[in-house]
Amino acid sequence: MRLPVSTYRLQVTAEDDLEHAAGLVPYLSALGADWVYLSPILASEPGSTHGYDVIDHGTTDEPRGGREGLRAVADAAHGAGLGVLVDIVPNHVGVATPKHSLWWWDVLQHGRESAHADAFDVDWAAGGGKILLPVLGDGGDAELDQLEVVDGELAYYDHRYPVAPGTEGGSGREVHERQHYRLVNWRRADNELNYRRFFAVNDLAAVRVERPDVFASSHSEVAHWFHEGWVDGLRVDHPDGLFDPGQYLERLSDLTGGAYLLVEKILEPGEELPVAWPCHGTTGYDALAVLDRLFVDPAGQAPLDRLETELRGGTPVDWPAMIASTKRGIADGILHAEVLRLTRLVTQGPDALEPPAELVADTLGELLARFPVYRSYLPVGRAHLDQAAAAVRLHRPELAPVLDVLLPRLTDPDTEVATRFQQTSGMVMAKGVEDTAFYRWSRLTSLNEVGADPSVWAVTPRRFHDAQLERLGAWPHAMTTMSTHDTKRGEDVRARISVLSELPDLWAAAVRRWAVRTPLSDRPLANLLFQAVVGAWPISRERMHAYAEKASREAGVSTAWTDSDTAFEETMHALVDAVYDDPVLHQDLVGVVERLAAPGWSNSLTAKLLQLTGPGVPDVYQGSERWETSLVDPDNRRPVDHRAAAELLERIDGGWRPEVDESGAAKLLVVSRALRLRRDRPELFTGYRPLTADGPAAQHLVGVDRGGVLAVGTRLPVGLAERGGWVGTTLTLPPGAWQDQLGEDPAAPALRGVVAVGDLLARYPVALLTRTEDR
Repeated sequence: MRLPVSTYRLQVTAEDDLEHAAGLVPYLSALGADWVYLSPILASEPGSTHGYDVIDHGTTDEPRGGREGLRAVADAAHGAGLGVLVDIVPNHVGVATPKHSLWWWDVLQHGRESAHADAFDVDWAAGGGKILLPVLGDGGDAELDQLEVVDGELAYYDHRYPVAPGTEGGSGREVHERQHYRLVNWRRADNELNYRRFFAVNDLAAVRVERPDVFASSHSEVAHWFHEGWVDGLRVDHPDGLFDPGQYLERLSDLTGGAYLLVEKILEPGEELPVAWPCHGTTGYDALAVLDRLFVDPAGQAPLDRLETELRGGTPVDWPAMIASTKRGIADGILHAEVLRLTRLVTQGPDALEPPAELVADTLGELLARFPVYRSYLPVGRAHLDQAAAAVRLHRPELAPVLDVLLPRLTDPDTEVATRFQQTSGMVMAKGVEDTAFYRWSRLTSLNEVGADPSVWAVTPRRFHDAQLERLGAWPHAMTTMSTHDTKRGEDVRARISVLSELPDLWAAAVRRWAVRTPLSDRPLANLLFQAVVGAWPISRERMHAYAEKASREAGVSTAWTDSDTAFEETMHALVDAVYDDPVLHQDLVGVVERLAAPGWSNSLTAKLLQLTGPGVPDVYQGSERWETSLVDPDNRRPVDHRAAAELLERIDGGWRPEVDESGAAKLLVVSRALRLRRDRPELFTGYRPLTADGPAAQHLVGVDRGGVLAVGTRLPVGLAERGGWVGTTLTLPPGAWQDQLGEDPAAPALRGVVAVGDLLARYPVALLTRTEDR
């Protein structure tokens, strides 16, 4: 089995296809990447820019290059000594355009007699023997009069659906009544949908990959990749949606011959990945959460809390209460159909429980709202269910009798309701916390990241090192990451926003000034938008408008995706326009950005160096070898100018040492030197010992000895400057002679013994030292 040393993630699209990815291999090799990491490449919905809406698990996507394109990537990568990692999507299929979704079309046409009926998780009884498709508009029953039969298919405007054999003839409405599906108003999905989905996305229907036949069919092309030797490892998307993730990983490991496997698993603080899973770890959100907090100033918490309370009219944020409320809103709203399905499992049938369905649904909703992690994997994680039940008893004591009846079934891994509850709890968590509460609490938005808990403020160097040592011991081949296609803000946006923890008074004053010029009724949202602007600056007006719309609708406080508040959104977009058009506000904002930029870049370079040299397998998301200033998707999936990066790398390799400036070339220097060392000298990265400075600014240095490589960086740079810099602060190097790989002169005298940190970090806020002599 081949294991990666590092990876570089590429978003493969029809425009930047697999042939394009193959052409990038020389650059990636020069950069120092060890594996090429590809986004989903199975056949997906035509026009899809992400590939997670797979329509045919048996085909490599032709618009993305098909098998020949993947072969080209494999040949180029393997020829250059690189491995290939591919993202796969086992939980669901795309059904936005039924005719393109091979299995789904067949089920709609033949119903329960379809060869693929068992592939989908459909509650046929709840739909009266039919699949409910929430696609009709708000015209009431008259919408069915819009149905027509066109070329043997049922047409509703641009939508097309199959017609079952022997049901032809008559008006579109009459033909519709004879089908195995029923078109209903789109608003009915929240309560009545009878097929399991990916989260609340109606266009992504979950598949029952726990069935051996479905597993085999949905992994036939993946098996082909490994048979041909094109792919060396897999990243598994959303394992928490699966019936039994551990069992699935066992089958996948067998299919791939024990290849490198990663799971996109979100771990809450203190939660551990099940050790029995045959995989190499997570995709790294847990590492991101710890690393980000190393650059947050503990002293900034109280003043930024006060600002948040002020913006909320004097009401402080109670994070546990907020997420219990937002998760309950999801359970009662867009995922209520899932709760009702759970309710039916315990209130109907020969083993029905006695409590009324309304009380059972209420209790299940509360349990989901209070569940502390994404899901359990019974019997693993039983304590999380007990914790949720205790919270329900505390906050809703009147539900205790219903809990007493429910818990025996919810804790029994052999019951269907227990399994479905586990699959549902992660959906409620993701939608209620990541996609709602993260947009409501604006205290310090660099903390509102996937896999992180915004209520956890800062991490000390000691805690950071402890986490690194834990990773080295438990999951040495797990991925670490700083940016992904799903992060809410790119790594360098977060690094700049974290500077606000060192300048809370400056920020509070700025927010108050800007709020006067651009009043918005939702003041926490205004704060969130202002942080996005300064964090991503310079950002185009178009990108910022798109972000504001998504952020406000996800928050769901002043507007929403459904029934949006037009008047509010007009005011919100006027705020965005004012950033560019109001000369006073614009100049003021640019001045704040100038104050944040240099310390933000310092945070960025140190964070990247620590990630790339730390335990685990570091991933570099496309383009993040330079400044990554993207916001939430789809902004972070934009094309990347690799040619410009390659030109800068060539100059760096020619001896140029760039300034730390807008170009991001300094980050490219750090990334290339760290990745190359990691790939070419793996024996230097086998240990882990924290480095500690001496002197008045010792707390601002963070460093580690990996056993032949020293990574040294700067934290809390604003406070460092205010205390006069590194004057009087020293670092004692391990025995031997050391050379900084980021330095301008390779022939410069080696460093030994005690060195002045001010000299070591004179050019850059980071240093990457290798031992040239043992003594």
